[in-house]
Amino acid sequence: MSTELNHEEILRYSRHLLIPEVGLGGQAKLKAASALVIGTGGLGSPVALYLAAAGIGRIGLVDFDVVDQTNLQRQIIHGTATVGQLKVESARRRLADLNPDIQIETYNQPFTSANALDIARAYDILIDGTDNFPTRYLTNDTAVLLGKPLVYGSIFRFDGQASVFYAKEGPCYRCLFPEPPPPGLVPTCAEGGVLGVLPGTIGTIQATEALKILLGIGSPLIGKLMLYNALDMSFDFVTLRKNPRCRICGPQADIHTLIDYEEFCGVPGHDHETGSAGADWDIDAPGLARRLREPSAPLLLDVREPHELEISRLPGALNIPLGALAARLSELDSAREMVVFCKGGTRSARALELLVSAGFRKVKNLQGGINAWAREIDPQLPLY
Repeated sequence: MSTELNHEEILRYSRHLLIPEVGLGGQAKLKAASALVIGTGGLGSPVALYLAAAGIGRIGLVDFDVVDQTNLQRQIIHGTATVGQLKVESARRRLADLNPDIQIETYNQPFTSANALDIARAYDILIDGTDNFPTRYLTNDTAVLLGKPLVYGSIFRFDGQASVFYAKEGPCYRCLFPEPPPPGLVPTCAEGGVLGVLPGTIGTIQATEALKILLGIGSPLIGKLMLYNALDMSFDFVTLRKNPRCRICGPQADIHTLIDYEEFCGVPGHDHETGSAGADWDIDAPGLARRLREPSAPLLLDVREPHELEISRLPGALNIPLGALAARLSELDSAREMVVFCKGGTRSARALELLVSAGFRKVKNLQGGINAWAREIDPQLPLY
């Protein structure tokens, strides 16, 4: 692809060309540049849109999900017409309409240790739009091993973070977080929610950092972690330093290839509620409906947050939020059969583990949670 701008491109990017720090030469740099956006969800949506609009010559999109109606509250690259379609295809069509002059590569597959290096090697910069710890560590390690900058972002409820991890010039993600948090300690957006505009704020900052790096202008967030709170409209910055004991970018590094990140983090490499605690511990919605009609019906234990009961509830269920369960085990009768449920099955699976470790044996997990009950048993209940 020629990096020389034609007349149509000069018109399209004219507002860039008027900025001395960009100009014709800078726009040519962007046309010659490439960026890999890992995830086309809340963060990946604004990142990809603004990079395409800015004229990045080649953009790679990695995702293996389909567009769901619950995505539309924040994932602005998708629309109602693309619900049920592959996210990478939905995003590709939107970007191609926004800027038909750029090249868009799609990877409809999980980003894993088996393919990450091959996919990322062909791009100048990596942008983390993921929502889980295994893929964050994988993306960081891929960037370090390939010597590429990584633009990081994360979001939860009203809080966001952003940084640039570039081991050649500063710390990497492992320098900040050498070890992942214990499984289940940090709720996902699917469990805890996120303000719809928050990923727009953080994703736009990520796109800004990517453009600064590719243009070679300004001061990127290398060695700085930006903390944003939407409720306070506050921005704070934490100075980061290279960890001399970092296992991948330190002088004594012992990680020289990609590892099993799901094993390292103890959680799956995706943010979808699996809804299962394993075949021996699961009960499906029809099976629970049959059990509830029997004289010795099990106790229903709802481990969702109290405000979720305003959305949907099962009659007679005892509500003890997952975070309070350990302190309230004395309220439960270990001799009675019990079925634990939440929204989609993930939190209830963790609750089941806690109960079993405390000596409860007559306990089952409602596979798919109350959403499965709404789909299969009671369609008058809303899905959320």
